[in-house]
Amino acid sequence: MKRTSSIPSPATPDPAETLTMRMALSADAPALRRLAQLDSAPAAERAPMPMLVAEVGGELRAALPLDGGPAIANPFRRTAELVALLAERVQQLEAPTPRAATRRWRIPVPQPAPGPRA
Repeated sequence: MKRTSSIPSPATPDPAETLTMRMALSADAPALRRLAQLDSAPAAERAPMPMLVAEVGGELRAALPLDGGPAIANPFRRTAELVALLAERVQQLEAPTPRAATRRWRIPVPQPAPGPRA
């Protein structure tokens, strides 16, 4: 029987890696361009601001424009869950905020009692 070589599986994600979701800053432009290149997307079209980005362990792995454009993500990392989290957060940011009660109560103002007439 011929022994087949196994395909190495990706390393198990480190649970100590921190996920950060935040708004993109102007300082993120180089990382967003690199991410767009990895995702085979035109950088000029795929990096509109404002964007929500996901960083894992300090590495930018996915970004989603707030205007409803398509996400960009690192195809060499597991990013489907990150994109889903970003999409959920964008929906939360777009959701209308609950309004405070607008009902107004009329409280009768006591009128002074008529005094004796002279």
